[in-house]
Amino acid sequence: MISATASVKPPLVNLLDFDRKGLQAFFVNLGEKPFRATQVLKWIYQEGVTDFNQMTNLSKTLRTYLQDYCQIKAPTIVAEQLASDGTCKWAVEMHCGNRVETVYIPEERRATLCVSSQVGCALACTFCSTAKQGFNRNLAVSEIIGQLYLAQQRIGNAQRITNVVMMGMGEPLLNFDNVVAAMNLMMDDFSYGLSKRRVTISTSGVVPAMRRLNEVCDVSMAVSLHAPNDELRNQIVPINNKYPLSELMDACREYAKTGPRKHITFEYVMLEDINDSVENAHALVKLLKNVPSKVNLIPFNPFPQSDYQCSSFSVILKFRDILNNAGIVTTIRKTRGEDIDAACGQLVGQVQDKSRRHLKLQQAKTIHAN
Repeated sequence: MISATASVKPPLVNLLDFDRKGLQAFFVNLGEKPFRATQVLKWIYQEGVTDFNQMTNLSKTLRTYLQDYCQIKAPTIVAEQLASDGTCKWAVEMHCGNRVETVYIPEERRATLCVSSQVGCALACTFCSTAKQGFNRNLAVSEIIGQLYLAQQRIGNAQRITNVVMMGMGEPLLNFDNVVAAMNLMMDDFSYGLSKRRVTISTSGVVPAMRRLNEVCDVSMAVSLHAPNDELRNQIVPINNKYPLSELMDACREYAKTGPRKHITFEYVMLEDINDSVENAHALVKLLKNVPSKVNLIPFNPFPQSDYQCSSFSVILKFRDILNNAGIVTTIRKTRGEDIDAACGQLVGQVQDKSRRHLKLQQAKTIHAN
């Protein structure tokens, strides 16, 4: 085993930052066998043990080394809000003082956790509250898997988390390596053992990363679409200017061929008089004609300084019926946690903005007012 003899003790290595492959490499580098990784994963994620001295199937020498030079450290829950429908939102603080939000959604037959991947968001979708806060940094693996780790501890044995959706703060595919490692842990039989059909990554359409993901990680895919043509999508989902719908649809078709669900779920937020017309519905049918699809229509969730209103329920129903009648399975997402701002598009956290987006928005409003 490698011994540390330096006079200055190095920073503690957080073992939550490794998936199984990474942890195997860590132990091999110490002169240990790769199977030590599976032993430690089980202690951490299945037994809930954080004291290395209690990991009794490890040698005493290894336990001593881990105790001296490693740690098992998740971020910290600093606030909790419980909605009238049972949804729970946690403010999770990182060591740097930034906070993200994590949402737990219990149902009769499953329990879903909505996990954040970035502090803020580097994109600027106009209908999303997170985007208004700007962007600080990517979350580490330990900060992503740590949200599941904390949530399962918080709810205890009363209900096991069965589904994870990477739909919290941030664009997951812009934090590719860390998000993939965290999802690997979610699905690893020696940690949480979630089905690949029950781990979903949501993207606004980072096409190169979608293609790369198809090669390295087998999870369900959801795409934040929100518009049926480039002209409108360029306005409300600005990344479309870089990766237009023709490229995005090609990537979706490729992913659906090998993805665990054999289809792509398209998320479509319903914005009054913006993207909810009968013409928009028919254009969406045409766009998705050759893409194995399921569509989730999302009633817009308002937030302060929002410029949008939610489509009326009758309009949403008509939009749904047009898609369903065209053979596209379409559902209306039930809004959960709205009374604690935990619904889709409402997560804000506490972001030390490095993008200066909030200043740019204030300047734009000032210019418009004058």
